[in-house]
Formats: sequence, C-alpha cells, structure tokens
Amino acid sequence: MLTQEQMLAAQKAHIETLYGLTQKAFEGVERMVDLNLQATRATVNEAASQTEALLSVKDAQELLELQASLMQPLAEKVSAYSRQLFEIASDTSAEFAKANEDQSAEAQHRFMALFDNMARNAPAGSEPLVTAMRSAMHAASGAMDQVQKAVKQATEMTQANIHQLAQNAASGAKPAGKKR
Repeated sequence: MLTQEQMLAAQKAHIETLYGLTQKAFEGVERMVDLNLQATRATVNEAASQTEALLSVKDAQELLELQASLMQPLAEKVSAYSRQLFEIASDTSAEFAKANEDQSAEAQHRFMALFDNMARNAPAGSEPLVTAMRSAMHAASGAMDQVQKAVKQATEMTQANIHQLAQNAASGAKPAGKKR
C-alpha cells in the first residue's frame, strides 16, 4: 500500500511536471509570437520598398523583371519561416514527448514495485499466476518501448522530409526567378 507521504510526493511530482510542461508550452508560444512579429515587421518593410519600386516602373518589361526578382526572395522567406515554425513546434513537442516518456517510465517502475510487493505477499500456490502476470507486464513494457521508438523514428523522418521539402522549394524558386 502507498503511504500518505508517497501519495503526496507523487502528487507534488505530477504538479511540478505539469508546471514544467506549462512553462515549455508558453515558451513555444512566445517563440511563435516573436517569429510572427519579426515576419510581420519584415513584410511591412518589404511592402514599403516594393511599393516604391513598383511606383518607379516605367514600362511592362521593367515590371516583369521586378516581379521576377521578387519571387525568389519571397519563396526563400516563406521556406525559412516554415522551417522556423516547424522547429519551434518540434522543440516544444519533443519536450512534451520527453516528459511523457519520463512519466511513463516512472509509472511503470512504481507499478512493477507494487506488483513485486504483492507477489512477495501472495499466498502459496500462486507462483504460476504471478509468473504469468510478470511475463505479461514485461511484454506490455516491451510493446510500449517499441511504440515510443516508432513514434520517435516517425517524428525524425517527418522532420527530415520537411527540411528536404523546404530545401527543394527554395532551390526550385531560384531557376524560376532566373528564367523571367
């Protein structure tokens, strides 16, 4: 049985974890707000300079050249913004995943300790049942480890794919700007 001190310690640990995750979530939101403010500020400044450039255009050919020169930087900026946004989301998500793994491991450890305590106090003749339960718990633990590893691999692959897509988009914009 859990003592009152153990229950209070567990509640305190859960509250500390919740507080830490809340802090991480706010940090992620702050980073996104900062990124959006920077992007908005840059967009306003660029819009002003582009408006000036458009007002100074003298003919259609110059307008086409101006449009072509604006496309590549725009694609690169959108790509950079997307990468930064994904990085923020990924970092925040990684913090939550790490906390989840830690909590899961701690809960599993506590459950195994409780089970071992119960197994020691089990009545005579229940050894086969205890062995079967222990085997099932180890199998479940192994399955959870495999799921966590698969999720981690999928996340890493997604990050790599998004990074590659961003690079392809940026490099794809370069020839388009040069052709015009």
